[in-house]
Amino acid sequence: MNRTHRLNGTMTLRRRLGVAALAPTLLLAVAGCGGSDGGGSNAADGPNKDVVSQAKLDPAAAKLLPAEIKKRGTLTMAADLHYPPTSFLAEDNKTPIGYNVDIANMLGKTLGVKIVIKNVSFDTVVPGLAAGRFDFTATNMSPTPERLKVLNMITYWNAGSSLAFSKGNPLKLSMTDQMTLCGHKIAVMSGATQAEIYLPDISNTCKAQGKPAVDAVVLPNVQGALTQLSSKRVDGVFYDTSALAWAVKQQPKAFELFPKQYVKKEGNSIVALGVSKKSGLDQALHAAMQSLMDGPAYQPTLDKWGLGSGAIPTSELLK
Repeated sequence: MNRTHRLNGTMTLRRRLGVAALAPTLLLAVAGCGGSDGGGSNAADGPNKDVVSQAKLDPAAAKLLPAEIKKRGTLTMAADLHYPPTSFLAEDNKTPIGYNVDIANMLGKTLGVKIVIKNVSFDTVVPGLAAGRFDFTATNMSPTPERLKVLNMITYWNAGSSLAFSKGNPLKLSMTDQMTLCGHKIAVMSGATQAEIYLPDISNTCKAQGKPAVDAVVLPNVQGALTQLSSKRVDGVFYDTSALAWAVKQQPKAFELFPKQYVKKEGNSIVALGVSKKSGLDQALHAAMQSLMDGPAYQPTLDKWGLGSGAIPTSELLK
């Protein structure tokens, strides 16, 4: 496993520091822009946009719920609420918001139950699920062999890596034509997969085709990278889609995200809901997740948080 953009979707210390450094600045930007000031996103298109109401009860999925949960009428979702834009707290420091929170609440509507969000540290999620303290998690967790020993998992989006650049993409940088990066200064985070594997691979291809290598600028956190992009000291930032999408969502007149994510040569960045193998909840959640994907709510929810490029058409139940 690498130190930052892990294929299993966990957040290591370095990534915690990077996102933690970025979040206050961006949250202040939200507070400063109000509804719509021409410099930030309209509130109706950002964190305040109502997407949950678009989800509707699916009787076939609800029928799959265990009898105990039907009687209780609630499901507990565990997540570490420190990572915008997927799972974090609103400005009141109490209300859970984010893509994963919206997904959880829409699953609740689809199944006809109320969702209770529990804010817990990431490393306690899997043990808590196994012990029955929580019913499921939506926390950017990928289905590794180790997790699948104790959890059943339901895929729901592609976390991935993306490229951010100045608004309008004046240098015409692209993730589908990666040779456009040759000779340009591209910021990556120290210890990240983008820095250690993905960008070196692109750079080697540049050189193999007789083009100048990518000038990798390795920085300690994404906030610093975006500052350098804003001041034109780098031409682009290559990092986790979620962090870059959130920056673009908050500063849409400054930054832009290439609409397609980086495609790895091997594997993928799919993440999944997790449930205990003993819960009997996997079939219901899987049916509800696919119902959401087939309906009008799934894509707008990703778009709301700037994560539209991570949509997948089909949910898979992994055991």
